[in-house]
Amino acid sequence: MRATAEDLIDVDALVSAYYDQTPDPENIAERVTFGTSGHRGSSLDRAFNEAHIIATTAAIVEYRRNQGIDGPLYIGRDTHALSLPAWQTALEVLIAADVHVMVDARDSYTPTPAVSHAILLHNGATTADGVRTSGPELADGIVVTPSHNPPRDGGFKYNPPHGGPADSDATTWIANRANDILRAGVSHIARIPLDRALNAPNLGKHDYLSAYVDDLASVLNLDAIRESGLHIGADPLGGAAVEYWGAIGERYGLNLTVVNPQVDPRWGFMTLDWDAKIRMDCSSPYAMASLVDTMSGNAAYDIATGNDADADRHGIVTPDAGLMNPNHYLAVAIHYLFSGARPQWGTNVAIGKTLVSSALIDRVAHGLQRQLLEVPVGFKWFVPGLINGTVGFGGEESAGASFLRADGTVWTTDKDGILLALLASEITAVTGKSPSQHHTDLTNELGSSWYARIDAPATREQKSTLAQLSPDQVTATTLAGDPITERLTTAPGNNAAIGGLKVTTDNAWFAARPSGTEDVYKIYAESFVSADHLATVQTEAKNVVSDALNN
Repeated sequence: MRATAEDLIDVDALVSAYYDQTPDPENIAERVTFGTSGHRGSSLDRAFNEAHIIATTAAIVEYRRNQGIDGPLYIGRDTHALSLPAWQTALEVLIAADVHVMVDARDSYTPTPAVSHAILLHNGATTADGVRTSGPELADGIVVTPSHNPPRDGGFKYNPPHGGPADSDATTWIANRANDILRAGVSHIARIPLDRALNAPNLGKHDYLSAYVDDLASVLNLDAIRESGLHIGADPLGGAAVEYWGAIGERYGLNLTVVNPQVDPRWGFMTLDWDAKIRMDCSSPYAMASLVDTMSGNAAYDIATGNDADADRHGIVTPDAGLMNPNHYLAVAIHYLFSGARPQWGTNVAIGKTLVSSALIDRVAHGLQRQLLEVPVGFKWFVPGLINGTVGFGGEESAGASFLRADGTVWTTDKDGILLALLASEITAVTGKSPSQHHTDLTNELGSSWYARIDAPATREQKSTLAQLSPDQVTATTLAGDPITERLTTAPGNNAAIGGLKVTTDNAWFAARPSGTEDVYKIYAESFVSADHLATVQTEAKNVVSDALNN
């Protein structure tokens, strides 16, 4: 269902609240809180206001000085209504702190992967010595985005010199320091008026778009896409990739149409998501309904793709299958890249997946005789391997991934939805089959699976217990009729705590993790038997978790 006038935000009221509302730092809902993708919230809830951004930016200034990061800070923003005022506030604080800030040369929107790309280029991504993460003149970055969140939200995330999402040590320090500043009052934080900041000698300009677009030939087979003549439909969903897609088509001579070049901070052109909210989730069949409709019947495009607001996620739409499940596409992308499409990567380069991604990826990796690096939820876990070239591909179940350049060096260390969208065209051009047809081939060989995520109620105390479980607290020996083969509370790939539990059998698995924002825990589950078997796995998963919590 398409959004109506009643579904749209009042942009003026949202921006006014950003400046006029003052958060209460003693109220936990109004503090700075960093999740896996930065601090997010709405000004209307006093969760994303000017005081938050002043305090968080000041904390980042202190953090980078404490870490010896003295090079440029690359900053970008997406198309959310709160992104521009937050970007302006951050600029006033950064310039006053004598940070060398690099803004977009076009004074426009910047996707998350373009910021990661800029940081890595500065720090040596294309040099023989590789990326530096210590030493003088190191760059880092800020992206002002709440990703795919609804239009009323704002977001603010920090990327250190490795170019990827900051780890929990960094984000915990930054959040704690920001909240200390909130309690003391932000009036003592130095700022420079915006008009002066925009003309300050320590403000520089970086052409994020050209640097990123011109470098795509090092990571993708764009010649094959051009020569195939594939008609590509690229829908930025009103996000930061809107100008990038047109530039990519023109730069490489692709038969590419930007499906909807409109930018509207209310996102009035969107179809509503599953819960009747506007959400720019390119992995959701509800949010992607308009693009999927164009591919039904006589398809308008040979391949169509979508991105979320900061373009770190991808959605793949094919004429034969519609919107692909993110797990299905990850398995196809991995199979294609590691089956000879990237010969320079070598045979020792690993495949990275989060432990709640499909086990079809495990079977693909086994068939390819490749090491599988299974890590906790969060793209940050792939950063070291992407930096040093030991991980060729890192992917999350939530439609986020990146992979190495053709020569085996790092491309981005944050999720790159533009890259994965273009890879779908490369796969189709090179093989003559759509990604969904490749997925059918994989399931014919390796087995079909049924995958879903559900929520179950949990108190704050139960969530805390779940996050700290040990394997011996799981007393069950079978799951949906099969013997349990593993009980995991740490990830096999790096032994890091998963903040929950994963239980596997030969035919199925489930993982349970507490929600960071609601009184629920999330159950991810997959069956290679049937949909009914998946339902049984989900039911028994609740019992297994309940018994473990009560032991």
